[in-house]
Formats: sequence, C-alpha cells, structure tokens
Amino acid sequence: MPRSHLKRRVALVGLAAVLLTLTGVSVFGTVATRDAARAAQSASSVAEAYHLAHEAVGLEEIAEQQYRLEPESNARGQHAAAAQQLQSALKLIRERGNARDLSLVDLIQTLQRRYLDAVVRLFAAVDKGDQTLVRRIDMDEVQHTSVRIDYLLQQATAEHTTAAGRANARLNQVEQVVFFATLFTFAAGLALIVVFSAVAVGYQRRLMRQATESAHRATHDALTGLPNRSVFTTRTAEALTAPAEAGPSVLMLDLDRFKEVNDTLGHHYGDELLRQVARRASAAVRATDTVARLAGDEFAILLPTTGSEDAVRLAQRVQSELHRSFDLGDVTVDIEASIGVASAPADATGADELLRCADIAMYTAKDAKTGTVAYRPAMHADDSSRLLLLGDLRRALDAEDQISLAYQPKVRLADDELSGVEALVRWQHPVRGPIAPNDFIPVAETTGLINRLTLYVLRHALAQTRAWLDGGREVPVAVNLSPRCLLDPNLVDHVTRMLGEHRVPASLLRLEVTESAVMANPAQATATLRQLHDLGVHLSIDDYGTGYSSMAYLKQLPVDELKVDRTFVQHMDTDHDDAVLVRGAIELGHNLGMTVVAEGVEAGAHAAALYELGCDIAQGYHYARPMPAAQLEEWLRSRRVAAAAP
Repeated sequence: MPRSHLKRRVALVGLAAVLLTLTGVSVFGTVATRDAARAAQSASSVAEAYHLAHEAVGLEEIAEQQYRLEPESNARGQHAAAAQQLQSALKLIRERGNARDLSLVDLIQTLQRRYLDAVVRLFAAVDKGDQTLVRRIDMDEVQHTSVRIDYLLQQATAEHTTAAGRANARLNQVEQVVFFATLFTFAAGLALIVVFSAVAVGYQRRLMRQATESAHRATHDALTGLPNRSVFTTRTAEALTAPAEAGPSVLMLDLDRFKEVNDTLGHHYGDELLRQVARRASAAVRATDTVARLAGDEFAILLPTTGSEDAVRLAQRVQSELHRSFDLGDVTVDIEASIGVASAPADATGADELLRCADIAMYTAKDAKTGTVAYRPAMHADDSSRLLLLGDLRRALDAEDQISLAYQPKVRLADDELSGVEALVRWQHPVRGPIAPNDFIPVAETTGLINRLTLYVLRHALAQTRAWLDGGREVPVAVNLSPRCLLDPNLVDHVTRMLGEHRVPASLLRLEVTESAVMANPAQATATLRQLHDLGVHLSIDDYGTGYSSMAYLKQLPVDELKVDRTFVQHMDTDHDDAVLVRGAIELGHNLGMTVVAEGVEAGAHAAALYELGCDIAQGYHYARPMPAAQLEEWLRSRRVAAAAP
C-alpha cells in the first residue's frame, strides 16, 4: 500500500476518532449541563415554594395580631387568605419536592390544623373581650405552633437554597470540563485537518452557548433578567465573610397594591411594570450592588460594605425613582414601594437572618405606610404593653366615663378677650390613673382606633358648644385631626351629621391639621379640606414650622388660621433665630389672609412681644392651662372681675 494512501487512511481514522470524541464530548456536555440545570432549577423552585409558605405564615401572624388590635377590621379575612396561600405553597412543595419534603409537608399540615383551631378560639376570646384567655391561648398554643411551623419552613428554605447553590456549582464544573475537553479535542482535530477545525469550532461555540444559557436560566429570573433568590443568598453570604471595614446591608422591596395592577389591567401590564421596576432599581444603585427578584413583586438589593445610614439613603433614592409614573404603553400608572433595611453585623450575622430582618422591616414599613424603615430589634418582639393599652383605650371609649375633654383658652392680643378654646383629650384609667396623651395618642394613630377617638372628641366638643350656646355664650371650639382622620373618606359626612345633631353652626367649629398630615396625600387632603371649608368649618394649620412648610401647598389650602409652634414662641425672647421665624410666620399668615395664633405663650414678655409683631391670638400657660368646661366658666368670671376692678 502506497505511503500516501496509508497517511490518508491514518488521517481518515484520526478524523473519525476526533469526530467520535467530539460527538461524545458534545453528548456528555449537553446531558450533563441539562441535568445540572434541571437540578438547579428544581432546587430553586422548591426553595421558592418554601419561601412562599414561610411568607404565608408571616401574613397569618400579622393578620392575627391585627385582629387583636382591631376586631372590627377585615383581619379575619386576611388571615383566611394567608392560610389558603400556605396550603397552595404546600401543594407546590408536594408536586416539586422529594420524599423528605412530603414528610415535612404532612408534619406542617398537622401543625397548621392545630394552629388554626387555636386561632379560632383566640378570635372568639377577642370578640368576647376576654384578654386573659387571649393571652393564654396566644402564649400556650398559637405562638408555640406558629414558631415551630416558621422554624421548619425556614430550615427547609435554607436547605433547598443551599442545594440550589451546590447545583449551580456543579453546573459551573460541568461547563469547565466541557470547555477543556472541547479545547483539547479541537487542538487534536486541528493537527489532522484544517477543515475539521472549523467543524470543531462550531461544536465548541454551540456547546458553550448552550452551557451559558442553561447556567443563566438556572440563576436568573426569566421575566426581569435579574439574579434569583439562590444567587442573591450566595452573594450575601460571600459579602458577610469578605474582609471589609463595614458589613453589607440588604434592602427588601415590595410594591404596594401591585395585585390591583394585575387584577385591573391584566398580567401583561403587571409583567411590564415589573420589568421597568427592575430597570429603575438597577439604575438607582451602584455597579457593585446586586438587585435580585425574589418572588412576585418582591425585590432585594445587596449593598456590600455599606453601613445602615448610607443604606437608608440609598433606599430612599430607590424609592424616589419608583415613585415616578410608569408608562406601560397605552396606560400610565403610579405605584408606591415599601422598603425594609437591615445591616450586618448589627442586625444579623448570617445571610438568611439578614434577609429575614430586612423582610420584617419591610412589613413594618408597609403596615405603617412610611416608605422606608430600618430594622430594630423591637420589631421582632411582641409589644404586649401596646396591645394592652389599645385594648384598654377601646374599652374606655365604650365606657363613656374615662375619656374627658379639657379646654385651653385662646386669647385675642388686641383686647385680651376670649376668642375660642382648643379641646384636648384626657384619659383617667380606672387602674393606672391619668395617662398622658403622648402615651396613648401615638399608639392609637398606628391603628384605626384614632378615628374612633377623634369622633369621640368631636362629638363631646360639639355637645359642650351647644351647652355654651344654650347658656348665651358663643365659644368657637378647635379639635385636632390626625393624618388618618384627614384621609378618611367619611370624615366630611361625620362632621356634617354631628353639627346637625347638636345644632351647632359650622362657624363655631375649628379643625386643626398639621402640615405633615396634609403632605401625606396632598391631593386627597386638599379635597377633604375644601369640602369642610364649604360647610363653613374654619380650618387651621397646627404646629407651623415643624413640618414640610411647603409654600406651594400652603397657599392652595382653604385655611383660615396659622398656629406658630410652641418651640419657636417659647424662646423668641432669648433666641434671635426663633424671633425671626415667628416674625416671618406672622407676616406669611397675614399675607395669605389668615389669622395667626401663637402657641406655648408662657410669660407676659412673650405676649407683649407677639403683640408688637402683630400676632392676633395667643394660647399658653400664661393665660391658662387646659381645664374642664366648668372650670373654664370660673376662669372667665374671674377675668371679668379683674377687668372691672379699679
């Protein structure tokens, strides 16, 4: 056989061997990559289902505590919805999990049945007002079962997240093996024939592309392209162990009322909104930060080596970007976001714990509607004293003999005559004695109970006004409105009805609101104030100078009166800056056609200085402390006697 033929045969045999080897590498790479990607996707899917179940348990706890705070709310419906969400998540785990997951689901469902049975009895005790039974059921059954379910779900989530990480690592190993095997085969093929090198390059590129795409699908969200929970948890753990002056911070972000977008406009618009949220959040942070989509409308942001204060500032920047309108094609929508901030090592030292703390802070922000909230250890604990105080206040409002009103006079500086009074609430607890307003009003403002308290004050203030009218005296009465009351769509109806019931002219009622209350929702607040003004009710901006002080909104509000905050008045005789601020507030009020009232007038020097500055009305201890209505009559008589004396 000629040597050329032998070489050709050797070359053909070598080519065939190379082709066979390359085919084997290709098959191995495809199968191994597919299996590793499936394993990663399966682990991530089960971890996600456990997270949904864990989240549902948290929602059950929030709803149960909410019902204890506000039995008349729809918390029971929310609790039932959370329980149904838990069952749906457990069903997903059954479908996607292994035998161990099935056993765990059976255990959790058994515990859940015990929990639901205890909650039914707890709700019944709340309805009866039996706080002792409520606390016993909560401590002995509800908390014990809920904590155990929470622990089991948290452990399972961590295990499957770790499994997803291992699967991703396996995927990377397969990719490296395929790369080097392909590279070696390519070199051998190139030595045999140039044509074969082109074929090998084609195989190699295709294989690498498939491996990269599979790896990306296993570690990223298909809708937004952001990293998923598995990648985020891994990177958080790496940031916690990396040497740095400051530990990492985590932002947990959730869109408020996102379900309304899906239900009203459809999932197509909801998906587009999520894509735009992902782009804005990514653009608002730094290149070293990681933005991930965890589930539904929940996102997380990892800020390596970022302290708590800087993390809060970054969260506010993200929130500002998300509060701009979203153009979804033929529809423009506006949304709000709640963000929780947690920082290591102050709040937690592990990745799962840090995410959990950020999640708790996020739900606190969502419940309080404050936008951004940094985690505090107190959020983790059940504030039993707050629950007891709210329960006692609710019963006090029903009792009608614990809550009373005190009236502080407002005096005209021009003639030293009474121009009106401010109604201030007082609580005489049957066991604890007098409770200061600063102790119970802020607690009531976190729930709908502040609305009941305000209506109670308004009703009794108007009743007293009617009594003064029957005695031949017209005394305008001022009542404070909280931000929640100002945003109550039924407020105008309540005021109209009470004025009619007590036959009090609307001109004798003053409603005081703060700048911050108006700025919480300027459009709705302005509309409500205009309706009240149209009724004839006089309106006042309270605590002026301590809130937003927005001139643009102030000149648009139908306000009759401007009250300068006591913190400036009390030091105007010794602090030049405070005196300048008081003078500016008086001039501003007069230029806008308002009457100006100075609060916190505690000395004759204050009254004299305010009179020289042109202030209209003064209110403070220099004239009188808040007092019952009967005592106010004595105060007025004593002033008449003093004025008539030589």
